[in-house]
Parts: sequence; C-alpha cells; structure tokens
Amino acid sequence: MTQKKLKDALASGEFVAAPGVYDMIAAAVANKVGLDFVYASGYWMTASAYGLPDAGLVTYTQMVDRVATLARFSSAGVIADADTGFGGLLNVHHTVQGYEKAGAQAIQMEDQEFPKKCGHTPDRRVIAKEEMVDKVKVAVEASEDILIIARTDARQPESYTKAIDRALAYEEAGADVIFVEALESVEEMRDACREISKPMVANMATGGRTPIRSVDELRDIGFSMAIFPALGSLVAAAAMEKAFTHLRDTGDANNPGVDIFNFNEFNELIGFPEVWAFEKKWAK
Repeated sequence: MTQKKLKDALASGEFVAAPGVYDMIAAAVANKVGLDFVYASGYWMTASAYGLPDAGLVTYTQMVDRVATLARFSSAGVIADADTGFGGLLNVHHTVQGYEKAGAQAIQMEDQEFPKKCGHTPDRRVIAKEEMVDKVKVAVEASEDILIIARTDARQPESYTKAIDRALAYEEAGADVIFVEALESVEEMRDACREISKPMVANMATGGRTPIRSVDELRDIGFSMAIFPALGSLVAAAAMEKAFTHLRDTGDANNPGVDIFNFNEFNELIGFPEVWAFEKKWAK
C-alpha cells in the first residue's frame, strides 16, 4: 500500500491531523476510514500492549517492534513517539535509524529526564537545553528521510518563556517540526506559533492541559499539524465499559447500548479473505 508522505504534506501547506492508534484493531479502523496519517502514541501503545503507565517503562526494542508492526499494516503514514530517544546521544542515533527502518515517517523526541512521564501528568523534569540541542543535532544527522519532531516539556517545570527559548534552540539545531507540550491557553498557543518558524504540532490530548480546538481553529492559530493521541483509546474504553457493564448486569450481550462493528466487515479489514482464497487454492 502507498502511504502519503508527511514531508510532502507539510511542504504543500496541507494541515496534518493524526489521531492516535493504540493497537492494530485501531489501525484497521483507521485504514477503513481512509486516514492519511496516524500517531503511534507512546502512552497508549504502552497501555494497550503491557498494561503499564507512560513512565519510561518500555524499552526501545519493545516500542520499535510495535511501530514496525503498525507501519507494515497501516495504509496511513506513521508519526511515532520515541520518548527521550531511549538514552544518550548514541541511543538517539540508533533510535532514529531504527524507527526509520521500521517505516515511521516522523519521530518525536522530548527533552525530559529519564524515566520520562506523560506530558500531561505532574512532576516532569527536563534535561539541560544544551543536552537536548545535541540530541536534536544527532537525530538530524542520523536521519535519511524521517522527519525529526523536537518536543519541549519545559512549560510546567520551568515556564512558558523558557519553553519557547528551548523550542527556538531546537529549531536552530535543525528539527523539522517543533512541539511545545502542554500549552495552557489559546493565547500561549497563538504566541508560540508566532515565535517559531518551523511547522508546529499541537497536542490535542483529551483531558490534558491544552485547550481542545478544531482543525480549522488550529490552522488559524498557526499550527501545521495536530495529534489526537487519546481520542480512539478513550472512546473505545468508554464503549467497552458500557458493554461490559450491560453484560454484567443483565447477562445479555444483545443491545449493549453502543454500536457494534460488523464482524464480517472486520474479518475483511484484518485480511481473512486472503486466507480463505489461499485455502481454497491449496487445501487438499
């Protein structure tokens, strides 16, 4: 399958909206919908695969394997979360090359201390600006075609002003896209987009610190991209809770109060027709 190129979309001025996918079921639905780009969220891929919080508990090997599976299966271009780059400068170099080989079109790295935490949870700490600048430079040098998204988490532990200062330094270091995490008002969002020349990504994290705005509003503010990392996961969790509660209380799986995806259609999405065709041809 041919995936749309993120680099081309950004160069043409197209606004990129990428919902988070947390497993291959979500990816199958994204394929059906016909999305151009999806976001491999570290938070949700960790939660779905291991039942663990986004607190630096998964390894590079675990994450790059998940990204490679997604990139193979997805008809959408994959924007992938890589936490802090999983270590020092050599780790960053290895991570960028590994994610590119896995099929990701963009890799996102943040300036948190390790172990990192979700960008919308408390008690995050950031490394020195100069250390992250070196990480960005190494990432840019390691890249052949994958885009480097540099994220700063300094808004809460330091200040808005220092977060912008870091973002400008990462832009100068060569990052392709800048990500100022957990901005707390539309005014901050608009000002950040005025300050930064490179394409800016907005994190529309449902339940997070940043105000949720529509794609049209985000474009007007000055963003070039938006990720919606929690949308699919929280919708699915809410639907499952309702269906499971209905089953527990009534003993009946019929009419659970939420829409149910057609089983035969999902068989097609996941690739059973190819299996059946193979068996028809080769079964003795």
